[in-house]
Amino acid sequence: MPQTIYKVVDKDLWQSAKSTGQFSGAPIDIQDGYIHFSSAKQVVETVTKHFAGVDNLVLLSIDESELGNNLKWEASRNNDLFPHLYGVLNTSHVHLEEDLPIGPDGTHQFPERLR
Repeated sequence: MPQTIYKVVDKDLWQSAKSTGQFSGAPIDIQDGYIHFSSAKQVVETVTKHFAGVDNLVLLSIDESELGNNLKWEASRNNDLFPHLYGVLNTSHVHLEEDLPIGPDGTHQFPERLR
């Protein structure tokens, strides 16, 4: 059954991608050769580990079934399977964009459904 996967990205980088209709990835994605995504169970830990204290972020929601065969679930952190996209992300595949602000306690404030 298809599920929603998530990408956390700098808002300015995402705005640039939207102007072209394609997102090639953040610098780490380009370096690794694929775009990193997280499942709903993984996204909070991903942000805590890789984006702690980073402001100006947006949380993108994508239906994995729209990404086709270029999406691979591969072992990564703690041998857990993470979604990786080998190719560009068409911005039209993003069905929800949400700010990911930092709260008064210094942590990112996620939408209720991901807490």
